[in-house]
Amino acid sequence: MTIEPIHPGEHLSEILGDLGVSQYRLAKAMGVPAVRVNEIVHCRRAVTADTALRLGQVLDMTPEFWMNLQQRYDLEVARAGTDVSGMERLVDAEPVGVGSEGFERSELDSLGQVSR
Repeated sequence: MTIEPIHPGEHLSEILGDLGVSQYRLAKAMGVPAVRVNEIVHCRRAVTADTALRLGQVLDMTPEFWMNLQQRYDLEVARAGTDVSGMERLVDAEPVGVGSEGFERSELDSLGQVSR
């Protein structure tokens, strides 16, 4: 059984319902056209960084909350619709002696990134 990805607009719709706030009132508070909020609520538009900042401000939430919802949704949709199984890997598993960012241990020493 596959669970459908949840668009941020579904969360927004639920929050608006809980608060008793209309889409129009939210749009006015955010300083955006009402159509922007309507399209998000109806899952026809993505939450942009600008919208996330505005939602965060007027709903007393972090913009990161909205961006994370959008990113998760986008990734889940991409995973469901993109077959990556036949793609050639250009990088093998991390070889011994290579740090977390792909630097050799001696390079990390010179950058002061290795704790002793």
